[in-house]
Amino acid sequence: MDGRQETWIDKVIREATERGEFDDLPGAGKPLDLSDTDDPDWWVKRLIRREHLDTAALLPPRLALRRERETLPEQAARLTGEPQVRALAEDFNDRVREALRRPDPGPPVVVALVDVDALVADWGQARGQAAAPPSDQGRPADVVPRRRRWRRRRR
Repeated sequence: MDGRQETWIDKVIREATERGEFDDLPGAGKPLDLSDTDDPDWWVKRLIRREHLDTAALLPPRLALRRERETLPEQAARLTGEPQVRALAEDFNDRVREALRRPDPGPPVVVALVDVDALVADWGQARGQAAAPPSDQGRPADVVPRRRRWRRRRR
């Protein structure tokens, strides 16, 4: 060993190599991927890729809600009853309202509320069921409520 004394770790590695414990490792004989080592978060990104982790938990709350809104029809399709679909949509709307009440330090992200009746109707059509009448008792189904302007025009 070049006239120097073998350290304990060198001895352990040499013995493991002699036993063949490093044979047939994944990536053996292939070059190392060092393309992203200049990124300070390279190890986190590799861990996420390697472990197939869900990155939704890393998003800011409003952006996570916006991504979740896109998947609501798929979530509803896995449910078996209309009350469950309504509960899913109402829970989402409650979380959106709560997120809008809290100040968000990042850039503004618009998250729209889900139309509960439309989601239930789409769910019912996908399952081949007749949808229940809308929950607005006093208003005919063909009348769409007029949206109020949220800001006055400047003169």
